[in-house]
Amino acid sequence: MVLAITGMKAEARIAAGAAVSVIASGGNRTILETALDNVFEANIGAVLSFGIAGGLAPGLPAGTALVARKIVSDDGEYECDRAWSQRLATALGGAPIVDMAGIDEAVATPADKRALHIATRAAAADMESHIAARFAAERNLPFAAFRVVADPAERHVPPAALAGIGKTGRVTVGPVLRSLARAPGQFPHLVKTALDANAAFMTLFRSRQMAAGGGFGFFDFSELVLDMPREDVIGGSLPV
Repeated sequence: MVLAITGMKAEARIAAGAAVSVIASGGNRTILETALDNVFEANIGAVLSFGIAGGLAPGLPAGTALVARKIVSDDGEYECDRAWSQRLATALGGAPIVDMAGIDEAVATPADKRALHIATRAAAADMESHIAARFAAERNLPFAAFRVVADPAERHVPPAALAGIGKTGRVTVGPVLRSLARAPGQFPHLVKTALDANAAFMTLFRSRQMAAGGGFGFFDFSELVLDMPREDVIGGSLPV
């Protein structure tokens, strides 16, 4: 079984399958670490970080699919399984294999993204990969990361967009509207962010279909049923 780590429930629904269990953390480090502590490890053969990411390298448009070479974070650097990453990149039609950054706080402005890119040389960043990579390294499990750029390096992500992601990984409208009411000037940025996110999720879904055979390229199965399992690895039914 491949354990896929995501931030959002929407990402988890795409990733889940007959050979893939999922955890959606809502971008919250404490929640993710607690969930991983409760994983029944005997069922896990590999770990995958899956979902959208913020672009750090200039020139990567929304919807760009990336496979990680290594994860760079304040916790250290984590190498990905080379053979698995290559199979995954090949299955995705030759997705670039790049360094990615694992972060605990979102980077929302072009200036912050540029600074992180300069410091790490990473092409993209997300809030789960470093935690998932450390979990895999501590248990000697193969690890890979597949991420799709949702907000390019040049894009400013408004507070309203970040406010809508809850601790469970669900997107809720209430916090977004309240943030907009406090600062209506965010609206144009929010529209652009929504269009970028839509492009990213379209790529994510298409890529999931391309990498269906063999649990994201980790297993050598000829067929893989994509129906989502009824229960996730932390015991709760995944919402539809």
